[in-house]
Amino acid sequence: MAAENNFTIPIPESKTVEESIDYSQRGQWLRAAVLGANDGLVSVASLMMGVGAVKHDVKAMILTGFAGLVAGACSMAIGEFVSVSSQLDVEVSQMKRTGDSNKESEDEQLPNPLQAAAASAVAFIFGAMVPLLAASFIVNHKVRLGVVVAAVTIALVVFGWIGAYLGKTPMVKSCSRVLVGGWMAMAITFGLTKLIGSRGL
Repeated sequence: MAAENNFTIPIPESKTVEESIDYSQRGQWLRAAVLGANDGLVSVASLMMGVGAVKHDVKAMILTGFAGLVAGACSMAIGEFVSVSSQLDVEVSQMKRTGDSNKESEDEQLPNPLQAAAASAVAFIFGAMVPLLAASFIVNHKVRLGVVVAAVTIALVVFGWIGAYLGKTPMVKSCSRVLVGGWMAMAITFGLTKLIGSRGL
């Protein structure tokens, strides 16, 4: 009786979609978008909390938040454009000095200033809209402040989760970092403004 032939030819395993994704290539736009959203959320919420510490008028809070949204979006876009343009200049100069022959591949990986600026500005506006919308329909001052804090807290956790998911980084660490940072910014702004306002300055 012939022995069974147990020899099998190994079949090369193809990479799954998950393994084939180069998450480092997401860094350029992901960094700008996450930074912009968090900055818009925290800075505008902190401005509104600061004004809310000394003024009970909802109109003052909304106008302050809107001004912060416009100024912050412009600042983020310009700052990101300048920063990424400088990075682009450095990388292009380095390519010229080394005489890299694989130019087409390198061009695809070069940073894009306009893309980074647009992503940063849009993300800032998106983040800033959270506290603005949260405060717009609340008449009672104390309830309004509480709703803003609650809405910002939820948004911080969501933004932290999105950043961790897209970048494949630790979920709890990412969410905790943005949450604690946002709380600190709002608390410090509220406390210092309240202190200065109580002294009649």
